[in-house]
Amino acid sequence: MRRLAGLLVVPLLLLTAACGDEKGSASASASAVSEDGFPAITAGAKFGEKPTLSKGTGKPPKELKTRVVSQGDGATLKNGDAIQVNYLGQSWDSDKPFDNSFDRKQPFDLTLGAGMVIQGWDKGLVGQKVGSRVELVIPPDLGYGAQGQGDIKPNATLVFVVDILKSTQIPTSAKGTAVAQDNIDLPKVGTNTDGKAPKVTIPTKTDPPKKLVSNYILESKGDVVKDTDSVIVNYVGLLWKDGKTFDSTYTAGKTQTFPLAQVTLKGLKNGLVGKKIGSRVLLVIPPDQGFGDKAQQTIPAKSTLVFAVDILAKM
Repeated sequence: MRRLAGLLVVPLLLLTAACGDEKGSASASASAVSEDGFPAITAGAKFGEKPTLSKGTGKPPKELKTRVVSQGDGATLKNGDAIQVNYLGQSWDSDKPFDNSFDRKQPFDLTLGAGMVIQGWDKGLVGQKVGSRVELVIPPDLGYGAQGQGDIKPNATLVFVVDILKSTQIPTSAKGTAVAQDNIDLPKVGTNTDGKAPKVTIPTKTDPPKKLVSNYILESKGDVVKDTDSVIVNYVGLLWKDGKTFDSTYTAGKTQTFPLAQVTLKGLKNGLVGKKIGSRVLLVIPPDQGFGDKAQQTIPAKSTLVFAVDILAKM
């Protein structure tokens, strides 16, 4: 898990977190299957409604199964797309969900094919259309395998109902007009647009600024970021003190989605709001808008943080 994942209050779902208890959910009163062998949706069958699923019957399938419950007419999903979904998940042999986003009223954002979720999602959602409701039956080797996860037992077959709300194609890099970096007391950021991490050079004989810095490096003509947006970013984060990188999406090989309303690192949120989609931004975050006097893994207490952020898209 990347360090910045801890800055977000996101659903405890799939690859990066344990699934929480599902409390107060309706459950099917009896086992049932649809005509094609999938656990039946016994209530809430329409797109957008919270579904109720029956237990599976008989032996669960050994291979991934996908059923289009209702077909949407939006774009066809492909690997690399940023998508937003609502979902409900439960085990094949249970009629009680282990997690769902409908109750939270907070859709889940992910990048398809980037390894952000279990393989059954990445494989089962490719080729589906925005606006569709899809039911997935996921065998253990494409789910959580022999280790299980939270309330999910080892070697569990999983069943998900997924409503595909929207999708966005993600560019490989920020683009736009290079903005002069005249202040010798601030870090310098590379302007490459090849999808690789920009070089960040921090001044060695200058004290860090005491106020938040949020400057364009590349300024695009995209929409302005609002504090209610979920933005898809690439970034590299460094410590002002020694220039060491403490986090990077480039190293991980996948973008990160920030629902800004849920980001708890004050300087990160404040530095991105008001900037334009498609731009590269330098953020210098003083301790009072960062982690303050609390150390975070390899980040010492009272650290000034430096980020180069490509704001690639929004959901």
